Amino acid sequence: MPRSDSPVVECDVHVGDVHLRSPMMTASGTAGYGAELLGHFDVARLGAVVTKSLAPYEWEGNPAPRLHPVGAGMINAVGLQGPGVEYWLHNLLPPLVEAGAAVVCSIWGRSVDDYARAADMLAQAPSEVIAVEVNLSCPNLEGRGSIFAHDAALSAEVMDACSVAGRPLWAKLSPNTDRIVDVAGAVVDAGADALTLVNTLLGLAIDPQTRRPALGNGGGGLSGPPVHAVAVRAIADVHRAMPTVPIIGVGGISTGWDAIEMMLVGASAVQVGTASFVDPRAPLRIAAEMVRWARDNGVERLGDLTGSAIG
Repeated sequence: MPRSDSPVVECDVHVGDVHLRSPMMTASGTAGYGAELLGHFDVARLGAVVTKSLAPYEWEGNPAPRLHPVGAGMINAVGLQGPGVEYWLHNLLPPLVEAGAAVVCSIWGRSVDDYARAADMLAQAPSEVIAVEVNLSCPNLEGRGSIFAHDAALSAEVMDACSVAGRPLWAKLSPNTDRIVDVAGAVVDAGADALTLVNTLLGLAIDPQTRRPALGNGGGGLSGPPVHAVAVRAIADVHRAMPTVPIIGVGGISTGWDAIEMMLVGASAVQVGTASFVDPRAPLRIAAEMVRWARDNGVERLGDLTGSAIG
């Protein structure tokens, strides 16, 4: 606890029109649907709980094994398993609302129509669902041969289709393309209110005993500290190109400084993911470290940090 004479650090931030009590959120896919955290800490202390991505239907995901340690990070191929938006609304969202959490619902689909259906299902969600995060790092199965977030025009089409949600849209983009600035511009033009940067890096791990891929699906997404510098670079590049567009930084945050670094290059808020696998309370610990860093460095408002390192 800070001393009574310690300077107060203002933690609330804005992501576009969305007000957050803290810049700290969970990252989609790393804390279930949020209620799993209720036994570990008060989720109302977070800026928001971001759900695991949901489709407009139940989806079984990939075969096991789905997770594998890789150096200081982790590779996963869960395959977006989930019960679907309708089940979540009726069965998994209420405990979060009762706990006083702000909620961001992440959605995905195999087609543009899937995204539109998922977004439409959220149109009548309670006001505690403050935004919809559109996970564009999914394979497109409509015959156009692309991950959505690798195709600027297709990503824009998805974002336009998701406008039926009737609440702020955050586009989550992939770092596995040299066109991330182009894609970012396209989704903003199509209605994205903010950008979540970034999703996992494509990777592959081999099991030393079987000499076969360690994951049941073959390759997977690399997360954790090894991807942090990549995420920082992506945020900086997009912020330079579009300095007025709100960014949520995610990727390898395990300390308060990691989060501060993302804000310095352009993020308005951050999400913690893989660190929660080690310690479910990691988001609160990291948030406290951010406040300590700000206090030690004479920063009165965390929101003032956004983009200050690159002008």
